Parts: sequence; structure tokens; C-alpha cells
Amino acid sequence: MTPLPFPLAPDPEEAALEAGRLLFAGPVDFVKGVVAMPGLPPADRLEVCFAGRSNVGKSSLINALTGRKALARASNTPGRTQEINFFALGPSRYLVDLPGYGYAEAPVAIVEKWQRLLRAYLAGRQTLRRAFVLIDTRHGVKSVDEEILTLLDRSAVTFQVVMTKADKVSKVERDANVDQVRGALARHPAAYPEIVVTSSEKGDGIETLRAIIATLE
Repeated sequence: MTPLPFPLAPDPEEAALEAGRLLFAGPVDFVKGVVAMPGLPPADRLEVCFAGRSNVGKSSLINALTGRKALARASNTPGRTQEINFFALGPSRYLVDLPGYGYAEAPVAIVEKWQRLLRAYLAGRQTLRRAFVLIDTRHGVKSVDEEILTLLDRSAVTFQVVMTKADKVSKVERDANVDQVRGALARHPAAYPEIVVTSSEKGDGIETLRAIIATLE
């Protein structure tokens, strides 16, 4: 039987699960919001970033990962948050929340400014180990997602797709959209070859994602 391209991430081993539990059970502190490259905190630890189009459930996922209900604030206005937000996971990790993309209501000048900052951050942050790109399980990869995936390819940043809101669709629909995502990822050389399927409400995939972040080197 030929293995599927971009399989679902396997259940982590016990040691990785425990590392993830300990990392996210420890202190998680907001460090700063950054609007320009000179404002970035020192690159003194490994970091991971989260990217996703507006309303994909990024704030909910970050809150579920950290076990804190309001660490990442969801905005009712898509594209309202225009900062790169840094959170310290203990002394060893930064968790970086990138502004939502794909919104139509933000002024063009604001969008262009954010895109320049994003390109500079992705291309110039040596401690960035992985970008997690959130894809809504109800919709799969859209054209606006392709833009960020292509940017990550060009920046030579390894990215891993995390599918959100898996509890909102039937198994048949979920499987079909996972296959659609697999097909899209095949065109992107920077894509990490495993997909994590999550539900922030049900807790699905959260322990797996914690373990992945905790064991990156």
C-alpha cells in the first residue's frame, strides 16, 4: 500500500507528550507587540510562528495550546490586529502570533505595510524554526492561503499545516478537504510532510501540537 503524501501527524511518543505538557504548563507571558523590525525582541531562543487568514481560529488555537482563555485576543473586525505578537514559553521558546491575512476591510496601505514587515521577519529571523499555517478544515486551502505558502517557500521557512475547526464538519467532508490540502502542499517545497488536524473546542490535536513545538531543535 502506497503511503499517502502529507500524512496526518502520528500520535507523539510519551516523552514528547510529556515535554509538550511541561512546556505549556509553565509560564506563558506576553512579551511585546512589534510593528517594525527594530522592535523585535532579541533572537536568543528558538521560536515558532502561527499564521492564518482572518477568522481561521488562530486565537482560539493559541489559547487552547497555552490553556489560557484570553492570551491571544480574537477581534471581531478581521485584520484589526496589525502587530507581530511575541509570547515567551518559559525561558526556551517564543510563540509568535502573526496578524491574520486575507481580510478585505483593512486599508491598502496598512496591508502593504504588514506584508513588508512579514517578509522581513520571515526572511531575517534566524531563530525561527517552523511556521504553523492554519487552514480551516471546512474550506481547505484557498487562493489567499497560497500567497502565504509561496512567501514561506521563498523565505526558505519550513512550514507545517494545522487544520482547525475539525469538529465543524463531517468525517467525509474532513477527509475530502484533507486530500485537497495534500494536493496543494505538493506544490510547496518548504512544506513539512505532516498535517495536524485540530479542534480547539474538543481539544483534538492539541497535545500533538504541543509535543511538536516542545521537541523542535
